[in-house]
Amino acid sequence: MSRKLPLGEGETARIACGRGLLRTGVVEETGEALSAAALASRVDWAAALVSGMATDLLAAHWNAADVDVLASGVDAGGRALPSNAWMALRRLGWTVASAEGVRVNDRIVRMAQEHAGRTLRSVKWRADLTAGVIETWPTEAGRRTPDEWDAVREAVPDGRHLPSSVIMSRTRQVTAFERRHGRLPIDVFELEAAPDGGRSLLLSACDGQQASIKRCDDPGRALLRVQLPTRPDPHSYRDWTWVACPIKLPPTIPPSAVLHLPTLHVRQGRVRADLAYTHAVPKARRTGHTIALGVDWGLNTLLSAGAIRMHADGKITTVGVGGMFRAAGVLAKQHRLRRTSEHLHAKTDHYERLINGTDGHPLTGKHAVLAEEIRHVSNRRSNLNDALACSSARWAVDQAIAAGASVIYVEDLRSMEARGMGRTLNTRLSQQVRGQIVDRMRHLAAEVGIAVVTVPARNTSRHCPQCLVPLRHRKAPDRPTTPGWKWALCPNPQCGWQGDRDTGAWQRIATRGLTHQTKTVTDRASGTMVIRSVVDTFEAKAVVTPTATKNSRKDRSKTGPTRHRTTRPAPRRRRAPSPTKPLGPAGKRPEGHASPGRRRLPRAAHRHQGVTTISTPSPRLRPGGPPSGQHRPRGAALGAGFHLHAHATPPRWAHPIPGITPCVGSLS
Repeated sequence: MSRKLPLGEGETARIACGRGLLRTGVVEETGEALSAAALASRVDWAAALVSGMATDLLAAHWNAADVDVLASGVDAGGRALPSNAWMALRRLGWTVASAEGVRVNDRIVRMAQEHAGRTLRSVKWRADLTAGVIETWPTEAGRRTPDEWDAVREAVPDGRHLPSSVIMSRTRQVTAFERRHGRLPIDVFELEAAPDGGRSLLLSACDGQQASIKRCDDPGRALLRVQLPTRPDPHSYRDWTWVACPIKLPPTIPPSAVLHLPTLHVRQGRVRADLAYTHAVPKARRTGHTIALGVDWGLNTLLSAGAIRMHADGKITTVGVGGMFRAAGVLAKQHRLRRTSEHLHAKTDHYERLINGTDGHPLTGKHAVLAEEIRHVSNRRSNLNDALACSSARWAVDQAIAAGASVIYVEDLRSMEARGMGRTLNTRLSQQVRGQIVDRMRHLAAEVGIAVVTVPARNTSRHCPQCLVPLRHRKAPDRPTTPGWKWALCPNPQCGWQGDRDTGAWQRIATRGLTHQTKTVTDRASGTMVIRSVVDTFEAKAVVTPTATKNSRKDRSKTGPTRHRTTRPAPRRRRAPSPTKPLGPAGKRPEGHASPGRRRLPRAAHRHQGVTTISTPSPRLRPGGPPSGQHRPRGAALGAGFHLHAHATPPRWAHPIPGITPCVGSLS
């Protein structure tokens, strides 16, 4: 099939990934059908061979000199290194061999080199970051002065736009090393041990001699052909056979997409396939937006979003009232799982100190059980975070599609550190998967040509969206004097805006994005769109113009003194005469003060006096005088209750369920 994707006007090629499952396979030479377990065993044998060679490569080149050579992009002769990692390693002469007595083909070695090369290339950024942090080590590690912050940002790559949380996390890692060894580490290679090779098959590094994939007649299915070993330690090429594996493509892969060789890995006895594909999508624009969706982060309301429109004259108005994505229950469950995980880790560490490497210790079995429980809780937390990220991102993109927005502006909170809101709230804010949600949002928005741009979060919740005056935050709208953070009031008498804090925040985020859209840049490393700084001249225009509300009611302003009203006003007269009174009890109340009377008691008053009967109300007593008139609602004396439509629920023993014979007698 053709590897080129035809593109139309306004379209761009996009590489995405879907999940597939290999349920069976057929050995092409013998026609033997492999079960899911047998196929998983063969894939795991091949992955173990690749992982062993990748681990050896990483251990041999886990040092600063080799990583710098690979990251330089040129070989010893001055030629540029290829983009494929396995080709770059071969150009540098970094080879690896299989174990003694094991025969593998060259494509298996390619996969090991590809995995090791990707890992070594990725560690370069961490090495430069760690070197900058160690070089500008502060006097007090927990706190940096403004001058020390400027120094560390100058020393690390792209430090001016790097979130402070990344620098702080690396600082904590270096501090832990210093606490254990009494000195600072030399570089990241002393701080971190060489990683193990991943137990997976990167088939993208192979060609048709090892694996191939093509679509079937059914556009929803594909056929993967791959060479797999017949034993864990193949001694010759005869121990490798071609296996054909049918794959059911997920519905997210369009029929016109170009399929690429997947990555195979075994999880819980099943072969999972990460199916990469290229398809055409509408091209997202950096500028020229008129309708934007602003997204603000909250605590219990995880996301607050709304649409903003920029008119031709430069005015900005809201489109609707916005919405909120509430995930209080999910976040509470996430918090409970986090506390459980912390408790299990503390208990496991205590067992490790008691065991102290002793063979056959009585607590070894309990330690293994706790380790398995920790893995189970970690999987639950990961699945919960994935589900939360998918649902919230889907909600945000759907809001943009419904509003007709061509861009989504999200505040950049990567460097936010929750402080001063209590231990529970600080922890919950720190545990929110903001980065994962934004990644999912970018993935879903790219499918429909909507750009996702991050904007600076400074003062988005502090200033009024209509006049940019600092807001006063209160606990609730009916408690304007109680300090809080949920409700915002504008002290400007000419403005008078008030509303939910998150509502004002998403308006500020969207207006800031629309007015600064000419400052949108694309990050070269990640390919994401971002607005890095705020310009005062643009920020002065980032205000929402309030729309005039249409009021169809007449003017009810006061023009004179209020008429005195009695405590017991007379019933309001009807403008039209009442119909003739029917003979029965039904019908409207006759006109005038005459009481309609009751010909019979209400239905509830005719109940049998049972266990739910409400006692007769006692007479009201006047202080120092005889009893006044009793307040006796009609029907209450007969057990109808204090209201004709409110009745006490009878206990279960009062009305036994028919057909059930109570068991009375001896248990024997």
